[in-house]
Amino acid sequence: MSGFTPGGPFLADCPARLAVELIADKWTVVVLYGLSQGAVRHGELIDLIGGISRKMLTQTLRRLQAHGLVRRHAYAEVPPRVEYELTPLGQTLIEPIHMLTEWARAHGDAVLDALDADPETAVPSS
Repeated sequence: MSGFTPGGPFLADCPARLAVELIADKWTVVVLYGLSQGAVRHGELIDLIGGISRKMLTQTLRRLQAHGLVRRHAYAEVPPRVEYELTPLGQTLIEPIHMLTEWARAHGDAVLDALDADPETAVPSS
């Protein structure tokens, strides 16, 4: 018996599950952390993050904005300037992200060693 009961924290309509699904996205945590030092322009985020396409960054920012974690500010200038920043709600995720980063630093080698030791996850050699 698992000890979980109906109505637990990870049901489909539960806030805990929503939070896990939101941060489980490949780019969400990286983008949030990229915004943790203040307002940043789209191109600056691309350079800061690396490896993310413009389209994927735009989609991620829109999703985070829709969830109330990121604010988009368009300035009425020529040429147009748009900056993104964390909302107060988004800022509350920076400490948990920092904790995950520290866990990865402390245990990342052990995870890689476990992957190397598991014959089912081993990459076949050519």
